[in-house]
Amino acid sequence: MRQINVIGIGSGDPDHLTLQAVKAFARTDVFFLLDKNEQRQDLMRLRRRMIEEHARPGHRIVEVPDAERDRTASGYADAVRDWRRRRAELVTRLVAEHLGPDGTGAFLVWGDPSLYDSVTAVLDEVLAADPTAFDYQVVPGISSISVLAARHRSTLTRVGRPLRITTARRLAADGFPPGSEDTVVMLDGQDAFTAIDPAGVHIHYGAYLGSPDEILAAGPLEETAERIAHLRREARERKGWIMDSYLLRRTEH
Repeated sequence: MRQINVIGIGSGDPDHLTLQAVKAFARTDVFFLLDKNEQRQDLMRLRRRMIEEHARPGHRIVEVPDAERDRTASGYADAVRDWRRRRAELVTRLVAEHLGPDGTGAFLVWGDPSLYDSVTAVLDEVLAADPTAFDYQVVPGISSISVLAARHRSTLTRVGRPLRITTARRLAADGFPPGSEDTVVMLDGQDAFTAIDPAGVHIHYGAYLGSPDEILAAGPLEETAERIAHLRREARERKGWIMDSYLLRRTEH
């Protein structure tokens, strides 16, 4: 049976590959690279660099445009389901056309595949239609939020307190009420941190973590929010895209 490796490759530093990931690179025949857009070619170059350094001789690279998600759709959940369906069709075609019956393929996933990524859900959708298409395993990676905590020399949790990981969409909808003492926010396209009550809230912010373009900022939210929003706008204008996350922490009273 065909084998698929879903390999977490960290958030941007080639040295963040784990030994397990390096071994998975070495047993892969075909690397499937789903190209987002022209603006993110630096990310594609980083993937190719990792492959060149760690893949075995004779490997192949298949690059194709990724399925685009309709970001103008009124129904978010329906848009995501449609996007995953089209991605599943793409993966089915790629595996059938480029991977032999006993070959090993790989998808390289930023950070940790278990955290806000759809590759495993897409593969499960493919297998629901054809359970014999392949088998797959997931190789965990170093997530952006792990790097965020390390860069700020902090921890994600405090003694006896829970940690919440959410999206900016939910932060904008739910706010940051008392009781939400430690919250990691990802996928922020709207500066959601500027819309919450900043009183007593501290922020640890990071963008392009692990890369040469890394941006870090921290401090009381009421003093730091405007500067972070400016840094985000400037970075997006310069690169055309942004990947960031941040920890909101209610300070002690």
